Amino acid sequence: MTRKPNENEVMASAPAPVRRRFEARRTKPAAAPSQTPMAEGTNISITPVAPARHEIAALAYSYWVARGYQGGSPEEDWLRAERELTVALHSA
Repeated sequence: MTRKPNENEVMASAPAPVRRRFEARRTKPAAAPSQTPMAEGTNISITPVAPARHEIAALAYSYWVARGYQGGSPEEDWLRAERELTVALHSA
């Protein structure tokens, strides 16, 4: 039968692992985008990648409502809505 260690006894064990403090690397802060010089005559155009899912879902749902909640294909409605919103975003 094992005995319970007495509080005066010292238990032999492996040393505790050394914990190292985390020190962040100090780097030079990046310049803010507004402070970055641009070449004169640079023409930047930002194009949205794709319409948001909730916008596509709302438009696809409106197609189903327009049909009187009958018939059609949810996949076709989704693709049609996605195509129309993409065209609208790129033409704006």
